[in-house]
Amino acid sequence: YFFFSVFNRKTGEPPLINGWIPYLGKALIFRKDAFKFLLDQQKKLGDIFTVYIAGRYITFIMDPFQYVYVIRNSKQLEFHEFADKMASKTFDYPALSKGKFPDLKENLHRIYQYLQGKPLDIISDHMMKNLQDIFEWKCSQATDWETEKMYKFCCSVMFEASFVTLYGRVPAADGHKVISEIRDKFIKFDASFPYLAANIPIELLGATKKVRKELIHHFLLQNMTKWLGGSKVVQARQDIFEKYELLGDYDKAAHHFAFLWASVGNTIPATFWAMYYLLRHPEALAAVRDEIDHLLQSTGQKRGPTYNIHLTREQLDNLVYLESALNESLRMCSSSMNIRISQEDFVLKLEGNQEVGLRKGDWIALYPQILHMDPEVYEDPKEYKFDRYIENGKKKTTFYKGGRKLKYFLMPFGSGISMCPGRFLAMNEMKMFLFLLLAHFDVELVENKAVRLDNSRMGLGILLPDADIDFRYKLRS
Repeated sequence: YFFFSVFNRKTGEPPLINGWIPYLGKALIFRKDAFKFLLDQQKKLGDIFTVYIAGRYITFIMDPFQYVYVIRNSKQLEFHEFADKMASKTFDYPALSKGKFPDLKENLHRIYQYLQGKPLDIISDHMMKNLQDIFEWKCSQATDWETEKMYKFCCSVMFEASFVTLYGRVPAADGHKVISEIRDKFIKFDASFPYLAANIPIELLGATKKVRKELIHHFLLQNMTKWLGGSKVVQARQDIFEKYELLGDYDKAAHHFAFLWASVGNTIPATFWAMYYLLRHPEALAAVRDEIDHLLQSTGQKRGPTYNIHLTREQLDNLVYLESALNESLRMCSSSMNIRISQEDFVLKLEGNQEVGLRKGDWIALYPQILHMDPEVYEDPKEYKFDRYIENGKKKTTFYKGGRKLKYFLMPFGSGISMCPGRFLAMNEMKMFLFLLLAHFDVELVENKAVRLDNSRMGLGILLPDADIDFRYKLRS
C-alpha cells in the first residue's frame, strides 16, 4: 500500500522517493527498518537516491567508495549547525550558532585536545583506577557465584566510573547513592532520546521534561564545586562557560549534562554488546582472556582484588584480540547515520564522473551499517567472528569490495567533521572494562536466549538490546 513516485526533479538530481502521506513521506517505513528500506531502494534505483522523510529531502550515497567525496567536502556540506540545533533542543540550552555566543563553538571544540595524546593517558589512568575501585567493591560482594542482569551491570559500572572520572567524586557519605540516582534518571531520559532526536516536542513525552530538568540541576555550579577530582576536560569547559555572561547558570548546567550523555550514551550499550558476544562465544572468550593473562604475566602484575593493575596506552593497543573482538561487536551493533547539510545549490562531484545535483538545505546521508553488513566486504556479516580484524597475529586494516581496497571499512564513530572527538577515550574505557572483568572474574551466561538489536535508535549510534539477560560471575581462583 505504499506507492513510489520516482522522478527526476532537475537535471542531475537523483531519483526521488515520495511517500503518499504529506510531510511524513517515508518516515514510518524508514523508522521501522531503515536498513531493509535502504537496501530495497538501492536494488531498485542504484547507489544514489533521495528520500522524502518528515519534511526533509535526504540523499543517500550507498557506495562506500564515494564516501570520501562527501567527507572531504566539508565547506559546502556542513554538519556542526545541524548537530548544534539538535543538541540544543534535546538538552535544553540555547543554540551556539546564534550570534550571542561568539566563538563558543570553536572554544569548546578546542577542548577536545584533552581527549588525545598525553592528556588522554592521564584521563585513561583515572578511568582505570575508578573501574578497579568498582570491580574491587564487586569482588568483596561476590563470595560465590553472583547473578546479575548484564545490561544493568554494564550500565552501573560504566556510568559510575565515567561519572567519577569526568566530574569527580561526590564526597557525601552516600556518594554511591547520589550517582545511582543520577544514573536512574539518566536511563529514563535516555529512553526518550530517539523521540527528542526525531524532533517530537518534549511536552508529549510524559515525565521526560521533569526528569531532564532534575538532571540538569545536578550540574549547577553550586553542586559541581562540591565534587572532588574532576577531569581537565570538564574543568576547561567550566572555565569557558564562565566567560559568557549571556549563558545562564541553567544553560551551563545543561551543557555539562549534554557532555555526560555524549560520554556514556553509546559506550554503555557498546560495552554490553562486547561482553555479550564474548560470553556467547567460548573460543573468543578464551582467546581474549589468554591475551590478558599473558600481558599480566609478562609485566609481572598480579590479578586479584587487592592488586592495582596498570596498563600503558601501548599495552592496551597491543591487545589485538581484545580490540578485534570489540571492533567486531561495534560492527554488528552500530547504526549511526552520517549527515551533512548542503549550504548552497551545488553539484557534488563523485568518482567516475558522476555528479549529484543538490539544493540548499538538502541533507546528504551515509549509512555505514550497510557497509558493515556487506557480504562482499565481510564474509558472513551476520556472524560474530572475534578475530575478523586480525591477520597473521597483527591488526588487519585492509578490507576490499569488488577487489578494490576500501578507505572506510568500520565507522562506528562517524566520519570527517562529525567524527566523535571522544572515540579514543571510549575505546580505552571499553577495553579496560573487559580487561578487568576477565582478569578478576570467571563469567558465564545463565540464560541461553538470543538477545537482539532494538531498532528504535537506528541512525543514532549504538543500538540497544531488545531485552536484558542474566549472567553470573565469581572471583577467579
